[in-house]
Amino acid sequence: MLIQLSISGQDIEKIYDLKSGTNFRIYPGSISQTEVFIVKHPFNDDILFASANTWNTTIFFISEGVYVSTNGGINWQGSDTCKGEPINFHGGDPGIIIDKNGRFILTRLSALISGGLYSHYSDDLGQTWSFQKAISAGEQLERATIDSDVNPSSSFYGRTYAVWVRWANPFPIVCSYTDDGAVNWSQPMPINNPSQRGAGGEIKIGPNNVLYVCWAGIISTSPFTEDFVGFASSTNGGASWNIQENAFDINGINGQMTSKGNIRVNGLPRMAIDLSGGPRHGWIYIITTQRNLSPAGTDPDVILNRSTDGGVTWSQRIRVNQDPLNNGAIQYFPAIHVDEYGGVNVIFYDDRNTTSDSTGVFLARSDDGGNNWREFEISDHNFKPVPLAGLSQGYQGDNIDITSANDKLWPVWMDNSTGTYQIWTVPIEISSVGVDESGLQTPSVFELKQNYPNPFNPTSNIEFQISEFGFVSLKIYDILGNEIATLVNEELEAGQHNIKFTARELNSNHPLNSGIYFYRIFYNGRTETKSMVLLK
Repeated sequence: MLIQLSISGQDIEKIYDLKSGTNFRIYPGSISQTEVFIVKHPFNDDILFASANTWNTTIFFISEGVYVSTNGGINWQGSDTCKGEPINFHGGDPGIIIDKNGRFILTRLSALISGGLYSHYSDDLGQTWSFQKAISAGEQLERATIDSDVNPSSSFYGRTYAVWVRWANPFPIVCSYTDDGAVNWSQPMPINNPSQRGAGGEIKIGPNNVLYVCWAGIISTSPFTEDFVGFASSTNGGASWNIQENAFDINGINGQMTSKGNIRVNGLPRMAIDLSGGPRHGWIYIITTQRNLSPAGTDPDVILNRSTDGGVTWSQRIRVNQDPLNNGAIQYFPAIHVDEYGGVNVIFYDDRNTTSDSTGVFLARSDDGGNNWREFEISDHNFKPVPLAGLSQGYQGDNIDITSANDKLWPVWMDNSTGTYQIWTVPIEISSVGVDESGLQTPSVFELKQNYPNPFNPTSNIEFQISEFGFVSLKIYDILGNEIATLVNEELEAGQHNIKFTARELNSNHPLNSGIYFYRIFYNGRTETKSMVLLK
């Protein structure tokens, strides 16, 4: 339920659901979990994959957590150690994604002083992992971020990309890709040749399989404040790039925050793209943390810039947090996600409702592309950030994250209220924070219906409706993400379509076993998935 609070004359909505929405740790333990990430399966919303830097400071063991839910976030299992050999070679800083085949891919740094970026993959929901594969050995670099092309109509269907900043002059953004699920990677190639040092590269795949990359250009002297956001796009799978070294100016907050125990903070950009199929389909949103550059005040604020034309032009700066300007409240570590309804969701740490040495977690949501915002305090308790002992100066972790699945938002953040930094979350029903009905596709535009009969044996009908001529892909998967059958993979006329599925293994006439299967449609940049039950 929603409880409306009035704080100093300002209305803030606080989310409490005493049955299912109370904050909880997804993998409780005694190992520190920081710099948290979460992604969902591209066609099975019940499968969520989260990761973090994991630290055992007693023996100074560093790894990457592997935390998985197969029932839509109700239960979680996993490990604080990615078990891809050699285990003692791991250096943390994970990048995670699930590709078109349901393969989990994880990139991470090397524990050796010489540096390097390595990857592992898992075909059993993170239980076992491949031996390491070097993407870029012997190189000093920042964390890589990764994204995977799951569009069946793409010329690069199944390709997974990694981008990072190389810590050597001129500090370029570098890209590599794999076409075989992280078995092999392409030769890393710089995207740009900057005159000002880069930091914090991030990649996302937009409509029509266009690649988008953003990063911060930072000043050359301490505290290396973020000075502008750079942006690049590629329409040919990363073979060439259109580059804006300075897409728009910012004034970041890189450094240490004295009021928060001298923890390390940053103003690095985070990016999300609207893939909802709604009226803002393809809009690009980039958020940063800034101060002393309007509309940011003298204290750190979350600022959004958006592009409605693929990054050619950018909006004026928009202040996301709605507390009074220059009130001394601090917002930092924002993360952004556009859900299936086109809602723009930003989470961040925020101390407006607690003391200056502590913080809570807030969600800001916009149903109109960032023009207007509603805010919700999603943490049901506050905590006092402190640096982790024995690590780099002021280290608390450098980011939090958010995704959506099954009509719920899934934010994740690190919180040391138990005495150890751990991943916390709370499931948030999207309907409880508002959905702009004007942004939804109506059934007459695009609809995937429930198969019938269901349960079935051995045949079932799958109906869908499309509004105009276009490419349609309809595939069947098992619960592990293995492709069972391709029912449609062609351009179709507008209207209602009925496809019959017979439960047999791919490329054979062997009957499938009883169980849960998923059918997934892709049409004009939009996807939808439903489950069905084979019962013999």
